[in-house]
Amino acid sequence: MTEAAGADPAPAAGAAPRRTRWSLQSRLMVTVIGMVALILTLVAVATSALLGNILDTNLNARLVSAGSSLRGGPTAADVLDAGRQPQGFLFVMQNSEGLSGAYVDSAEAVVTLSEDQLEELVAQIDHPGTATVEVDGLGRYRVIVDTSPGGNAALVGLPTSEVSSTLGQILTTVALVTTGGLLLLGIAIALVIRASLRPLRSVADTATRVARMPMAEGDVTISERVPDAYTDDRTEIGQVGSALNTLLDHVDESLSARQRNEELMRRFVADASHELRTPLASIRGYSELSLRALQRGATPEVAETTESALERIQTQSLRMTTLVEDLLLLARLDEGQELVFGSVDLTALAVETVADAQVAGPGHRWHLDVEDHPVVVAGDAARLHQVVANLLANARTHTPEGTTVTVSVHRDGHDAVIAVHDDGPGIDEAIKDDLFVRFTRADRSRARKTGGTGLGLSIARAIAEAHGGTITAESEPGDTTFTVRLPARPADPAAATSTPEAPAVEPEAEAVDTAADESAQ
Repeated sequence: MTEAAGADPAPAAGAAPRRTRWSLQSRLMVTVIGMVALILTLVAVATSALLGNILDTNLNARLVSAGSSLRGGPTAADVLDAGRQPQGFLFVMQNSEGLSGAYVDSAEAVVTLSEDQLEELVAQIDHPGTATVEVDGLGRYRVIVDTSPGGNAALVGLPTSEVSSTLGQILTTVALVTTGGLLLLGIAIALVIRASLRPLRSVADTATRVARMPMAEGDVTISERVPDAYTDDRTEIGQVGSALNTLLDHVDESLSARQRNEELMRRFVADASHELRTPLASIRGYSELSLRALQRGATPEVAETTESALERIQTQSLRMTTLVEDLLLLARLDEGQELVFGSVDLTALAVETVADAQVAGPGHRWHLDVEDHPVVVAGDAARLHQVVANLLANARTHTPEGTTVTVSVHRDGHDAVIAVHDDGPGIDEAIKDDLFVRFTRADRSRARKTGGTGLGLSIARAIAEAHGGTITAESEPGDTTFTVRLPARPADPAAATSTPEAPAVEPEAEAVDTAADESAQ
C-alpha cells in the first residue's frame, strides 16, 4: 500500500522517534497555569484542613455545652427534651435501669435507639473521651463518653454531617472558582504572550524574507527591516529587533561593498587589458617591421628603420613595466611588505620633488613653504618621495597652465604634515568619494595628457597608510588641498640630532621658488 500524499515519512528502523517540541507560547502557558493551579490546590488543602479543625473544635464545644444541660432521668428518652436539644442530638446512658439511648430526629421528636443500634454503638467505644463512631441508620457521629465511679456512664453525640457538608461546599466552591480563574488566567496569558511575542514574530518574518533573497551575485540591496515599533531597546525583544536591523545594515553595506569591488575588478580587468594591449600591439608591430627590414638586407635605410623600431619597442616595454610595477607595489603594500624604514628628511624631500615638478611643468607656478628646521620621520625615503611626486603630478596633470601649486611641510603636534595646495578648478564631484580608489580617473579617455590608469592616488594612500599615516583631500573651485599626515618620529633617537640643519636646504628651496616664478612670467 502506497504512502499517503503529504504524510510524514516513517522513521528509519532503529532511529529514535522525533519528539515534537512545543512553541514558546505553549510552554509559557503550561508552566504558568500549572504553577498557579498547584499553588491554588495547596492553598485549598491547607484552608480545608484548618477549617476542618475549627469546625471539629466547635462541634466538641457544642457537645460539652449540650451535655451539661441534661437533667437526670430513668432512661435516655426521659432525659432528652426535644425543645432544648438540637436536631440529631444523641444520648446514651447506662445506670441501674440498664442501657438506653435516644436521639432527636429532624422533626424534633425524641426517638429511642434499638437494641442493635445500642450494641453496635457500644462496641465501637473502648475508652472514655471523644470518639467518632458510625450509628446504623443515623450516620457518622462525634461522641463524648463520660463514666462515673459507680459504674454509671453517659454518652452524648452530634452528627458530623454538618462539618462534612460545610467542608464539601467549601471545596466545591474552591474547585469551581479555581477552574474558572485558571480559564481566565489562560486566556489572559495567551493574549499577553501573543501581544508580547508579536515583535519577535515580526523579527522572524523579517529574517525569513531576507533568507529567501538571492544574494550570491549581482547588485543586492536588503530593504527589509524590523519596524521601528518593534525595536525598543528598553525591552529584550526590542533589543533583538534592533540588533537584527543593525546586522542587516552591515550586511547591506557589505553587499554594496562587494558589488563595488566586483565593478572595480571588472574595471581593473578592462583597464589593465587596455593598458597592456596597446604596448603589446606596438611591440608586435615594430618587431614585425624590424624583422621584415632585416629580411630585405642590411642597408642604411633598413638600419635606421630597425633602430627606430627598437626604440619604440623599448618605450612600450618601459610603459608596460611601469604599470606592472605599480600593480605589484600595491599588492605588496597590501601584504605589509616593500617598505625599508630609515630616517627621512621631509623638508629635503619636498625640495627635490618641487624641483622635479618645476622642470616637468614649466607652465605652472610652483611654491615651497617649509619650516626653519627639518621635519624628520621614520619611513621609506623612496616611497615617500613617490607619494609627493604623485600628488604633484596629479596637480600638474589636472590643472591648467598658470595654476599655482604650493607644497608645505610642517609639524602639527606629534604629526608631520605634507600639504599640496593648488588654485585650480577643483575635483569633480562625481569622483570625489572614490578619489583614492584604484583605477579612478578624472578623465576616462586614457589620453596620455590627462588620462591614465588611476593608480597614482591609490598608491599614495597605500604608502601613507603603510607608514601609519593618512592622506585626505579637500576641494572646491579655486582651493584644492591634499594633506599627508605621518607620525613625526625618527628611526632612532640619534637620527633627529644628526639631521642637517634647515639652512642647508633653504637656499635650494628659494632657488626653486624663484625659478618657478621666472618660468611662469
